[in-house]
Amino acid sequence: MLKIGDSLILEPKYALEPEEYRSKILEFNGRTLFIDLPINVSNKRTTLLADGTQLKVTYINNDTSSVYLFDTEVLGKVNYPIQMMQMLYPDKEEHIKIQRREYVRIETKTDVAIRSDVQGFIPFTTVTEDISAGGSSIILPPGINLIPEMIISIVIVIQLRTGETHYVKASCRVVRIIDQPEKVKTASLQFLDISENDRQYIIRFVFEKQLEQRNKGIM
Repeated sequence: MLKIGDSLILEPKYALEPEEYRSKILEFNGRTLFIDLPINVSNKRTTLLADGTQLKVTYINNDTSSVYLFDTEVLGKVNYPIQMMQMLYPDKEEHIKIQRREYVRIETKTDVAIRSDVQGFIPFTTVTEDISAGGSSIILPPGINLIPEMIISIVIVIQLRTGETHYVKASCRVVRIIDQPEKVKTASLQFLDISENDRQYIIRFVFEKQLEQRNKGIM
């Protein structure tokens, strides 16, 4: 399921405060993973975890876009050919699938720009109400009217924890408009044309937001 170059998120199982590290697989030898020295997400510093540290590891299976979790232990450090951290790799049966739908949707606000070359409304900017790799719900500003079945273009600002910013572009179908008293007016959008790279950025973004909410006790 895992291969060289795959990204991992590491979390100590027994820590006084939640900590999160990023790394990637450099070598894989049966029951052992050799990974890049982890980078602390909060301070961007390279960290060498002590031998015997118990970890939770999460990763995305890029073939299915599913998220998996497994428990592991730091086995030590090796210095050849480069510095790497060694950790135990459990049997596939011990990998737990934590993504239950094809595209997990999460409530979060991120900037979007909307335009249409066909319907001719004035381009506008707003924020998402929720997002998944299959579509998004956006908040409609006052005076903006979209109609179900409209085809529009969207640019979504994806800010990852590494500090990377990606501008995801997609054409969308307006699925429905939700306009309820005393609530913001929203439009539900389905992505029709989106590159696989851009879809993976959204999957990673949603995955990171899930972890944030889980660490805060929201999920």
